[in-house]
Amino acid sequence: MTTAKPKPPHPPCGHLLPQAGEGTTNKSTTKAKPQPQPQPQPQPKPKPKPKLPKVAHATTLRSTPTLWHTPASTNTEAAAIARQITLARIAASALITLSSAAIAAEDFIARDHVSDGTFTTGIEGPATGPDGALYVVNFGKDGTIGRVDADGKATLFLTLPEGSVGNGIRFGRDGTMYIADYPRHNILRVAPGSTTVSVFAHLPDAHQPNDIALAPDGTLYASDPNWTKTDEGQLWRIDRDGKVQLLESGMGTTNGIEVSPDGKRLYVNESVQRNVWVYDRGDDGSLANKRLLIRFDDHGMDGMRCDADGNLYIARYDAGVVAVLSPQGTLLREVPLKGRKPSNVAFGGSDGRQVFVTLQDRGAVETFQADRPGREYGLQPSGKP
Repeated sequence: MTTAKPKPPHPPCGHLLPQAGEGTTNKSTTKAKPQPQPQPQPQPKPKPKPKLPKVAHATTLRSTPTLWHTPASTNTEAAAIARQITLARIAASALITLSSAAIAAEDFIARDHVSDGTFTTGIEGPATGPDGALYVVNFGKDGTIGRVDADGKATLFLTLPEGSVGNGIRFGRDGTMYIADYPRHNILRVAPGSTTVSVFAHLPDAHQPNDIALAPDGTLYASDPNWTKTDEGQLWRIDRDGKVQLLESGMGTTNGIEVSPDGKRLYVNESVQRNVWVYDRGDDGSLANKRLLIRFDDHGMDGMRCDADGNLYIARYDAGVVAVLSPQGTLLREVPLKGRKPSNVAFGGSDGRQVFVTLQDRGAVETFQADRPGREYGLQPSGKP
């Protein structure tokens, strides 16, 4: 920002500057008596001094200065004034444009939200609840869930049952919290206003599950990687009644998973293979027409979220960025982070435009503002965002 130089002081309001011809007194000339000798010669009468015009001055700062014109200079001065007004308007317009650009530039700039070491290296599953707070797994130690307020203060929300460790978190429209419990192969459930944990669904043939996505109709989808055998990834569907169905096996290391805002697409990424797949989703929750959305050349991937326009935000593990893709798979931008290993992302804030990023290498949370709200976020009104 450029600091404006101070303007020179004006004369005080109501005070006049000295005017020409003022402050002086004309003295009369006394003629000497004639002398008899010698006879004086007649003297010419002195010509009267021409009266100078008084210069008009502004009496207040609000008055418009009087301009003196000659017939030849009137048009020239008018043109000059018009040019100055035009230049002033152009400068003002440019300043507004630059100010708007500076404000817009504040979007997509990451900053710290929760400090280093607050969560373990298993930090994951960010999701904003109906109270607007951010919920993140593994606060201080594994097997816990922390609550982070708008100021970035983290506190313990609950401790999971013995042997359970959370990963992905999602909230239903009624405020129910769903947690992927990977060691015990469960989807856990926490009722609104409660800290009591129950099993919503059990996946006995799953490797984990890892991350979960919630469709607008309440259907859950879960990624299920096998980190020791990278070609044994699976994909699961969990219906609203808790019934589970294996949708696909023999995949890569399935990890990040998300549903489009209209519920008609499912996105699944494979971390090691660096692929992002997209499926058409039927009204009954079935999947069809699998196709490659994008393949990255380096680094890995982790959690994903969509904004209200369907753009996909992907945590690029080891790349230190969040990649933003269009629904067609075009890379729109990359948001640089302070940490190198983002594990997941979530939308929140009062308008849904605040993006939270969990960082495995920092045990911390970073945040930045997006230009559109997320498809799901805490404090979200009912219906479409």
